Amino acid sequence: MAFRSHYFNLCCFFVMIILFGSCSAQLSSYYYAKTCPKALYIIKTAVLGAVAKESRMGASLLRLHFHDCFGCDASVLLDDDDASNFTGEKSAAPNANSLRGFEVIDSIKSKLEAACPGVVSCADILAVTARDSVATLGGPTWTVELGRRDSTTASFSNANTDLASPLMNLDELISVFSKKGFTEKEMVALSGSHTTGKARCLLFRNRIYNETNIDSEFAKSIQSNCPSSGGADNLSPLDDGSPVIFDNSYFKNLVNNKGLLHSDQALFNGGSMDSQVATYSENPITFSVDFANAMVKMGNLSVLTGTDGEIRTNCRKVN
Repeated sequence: MAFRSHYFNLCCFFVMIILFGSCSAQLSSYYYAKTCPKALYIIKTAVLGAVAKESRMGASLLRLHFHDCFGCDASVLLDDDDASNFTGEKSAAPNANSLRGFEVIDSIKSKLEAACPGVVSCADILAVTARDSVATLGGPTWTVELGRRDSTTASFSNANTDLASPLMNLDELISVFSKKGFTEKEMVALSGSHTTGKARCLLFRNRIYNETNIDSEFAKSIQSNCPSSGGADNLSPLDDGSPVIFDNSYFKNLVNNKGLLHSDQALFNGGSMDSQVATYSENPITFSVDFANAMVKMGNLSVLTGTDGEIRTNCRKVN
């Protein structure tokens, strides 16, 4: 009888796998293989076009995923709705007048809805566009596990407290990432995303005029586009060495005291992360591998699967 019971349970296990993919809802790299086989091609083609049109868009799409993925549920895409008294995350301090690329996501979602209505989630779109953006800019690639579902709510307060600030010191950065389960090494690797993209003068003005752990010639060159007053929205590249390409130049900058943001240079300032920054500055392959692995981990944070959440028809609002 014990054998028969074991055999019956084993059969049920395999039936569940056949019917549902696993005994509990999980992510899978083959999630859309049958339900929307062209999904990844549609997303990749759109990303290639968007980055070809504006190279900065690659960094913007990557950043969207970052700001969503301290809970990967596409909550960051939801618009405010005065009628229902709903406040999303777009107006939170780390996101307001900063996040961009929403129109690219809208366009991708529209194409996917035309190809396979109600199948591909906005959360999965964010995860894949981030990967494809990095690869398009010359960086590493990785396997994106799919099957996320979209949230039906957002958290303005969490967006204000959970995301790293460009003004943070090293201990504050470590704390923010640690709360999400990241090691210090993974934090440094993920910070390497600042090897592409731009920042507003408002966020680094104090550093280039008042901080001492900054190369004087570098500071002077940045001051030309970021005056001591005014010009708050003027942009400068986060990586002055190779502002578009996704490489390890960011870490080389830090070693030479050319980090643009206070939080950037905090990683290499006589503290515990100096050796890790130095390693990445000298070993681009090591950085690429560690970054890709950390992105996979980040993409699996607090995902909704199974019957949780929904598949939004419009990424900006709940169904």
